[in-house]
Amino acid sequence: MTRVITSLCVREGACATVCPVECIVPGKPEDKYPWYYIDADTCIDCGACESECPVSAIFPEDE
Repeated sequence: MTRVITSLCVREGACATVCPVECIVPGKPEDKYPWYYIDADTCIDCGACESECPVSAIFPEDE
């Protein structure tokens, strides 16, 4: 199950740094898409990003 990053995201970047498959990317342009996104095709569902997020903005997709 893929995870999603909600609008709580503050673009701190720890989630992208810890991701072993580099599936987390910043939205562009930043003023229109102010948070990070998870590429569902690349995500291996390891959960590392969820525990690393300082504002708890990452959730399993079905939540």
